[in-house]
Amino acid sequence: MTRRVKETFAGERDSAPGPSAMVGTPPAPAALAAKVRTLAPSMTRSMQRVAEAVAGDPAGCAALTVTGLAELTGTSEATVVRTARLLGYPGYRDLRLALAGLAAQQQSGRAPAITTDIAADDPIADVVAKLAYDEQQTLADTAAGLDTVQLGAAVTALVAARRTDVYGVGASGLVAQDLTQKLLRIGLMAHAHSDPHLAVTNAVQLRAGDVAIAITHSGSTGDVIEPLRVAFERGATTVAITGRPDGPVAQYADHVLTTSTARESELRPAAMSSRTGQLLVVDCLFVGVAQRTYETAAPALSASYEALAHRHRS
Repeated sequence: MTRRVKETFAGERDSAPGPSAMVGTPPAPAALAAKVRTLAPSMTRSMQRVAEAVAGDPAGCAALTVTGLAELTGTSEATVVRTARLLGYPGYRDLRLALAGLAAQQQSGRAPAITTDIAADDPIADVVAKLAYDEQQTLADTAAGLDTVQLGAAVTALVAARRTDVYGVGASGLVAQDLTQKLLRIGLMAHAHSDPHLAVTNAVQLRAGDVAIAITHSGSTGDVIEPLRVAFERGATTVAITGRPDGPVAQYADHVLTTSTARESELRPAAMSSRTGQLLVVDCLFVGVAQRTYETAAPALSASYEALAHRHRS
């Protein structure tokens, strides 16, 4: 018997998610901008206007009533309320309080005015500065938006897992390999699969007590979703690491870990920034597992270091 596939609103650009999209407690003011950057691509156009307005001018929007913000953005009061709920707030009043807090933080210490748009003729020093800032922003946004309840549940599943399969292609495949190598070094059975055929044939062997992890920034990579679906139907605990928590991959994920949504440019494909956020989530998973299994993880790490020591000396 298979589990019922979770409902999703992926791809429904003209209908806004309801209150059920809100997960956990409302985000802190500092996390609001990160939440907007992560969720904006999946919002309807009218909701995007509201989200961009509150992120761009928190002080100004904090002074507006729900009617005032609706007029400013050319939307409706209902759209403003739905946007507030999608961002994680029970209602518009709570969003206004967060906006006021964000405005106060910005006034006390603004982030440096730097753009990550890299031109073909930029000096290398500017390239370094822009990339460094973008990496820092990606990490900060991912950390701010990461649901620690979901993260803790994923760690618990990994600790108890008989085996773990990780699916990823392209840049996400490199992240999948990084996670499996980390788990192997603390004595856990883990496999990374970037070949979609092998991923599916391995997923068929999973069962309750196993874990399957899909890594896809877009949330819609078919070669990653298919093996996760198979693992889900076989009863394995499933985890999605994605920049689109409303994407198709979430249908088959028991736990969704959201990464920052990277802004793509001509000289900086989204895969570069998305990989940074994915690696942070992977490190959080690994450290959480190592903490829970310290008595066995520490000796396993020591043994792996010792086994490779002669290679570092030569």
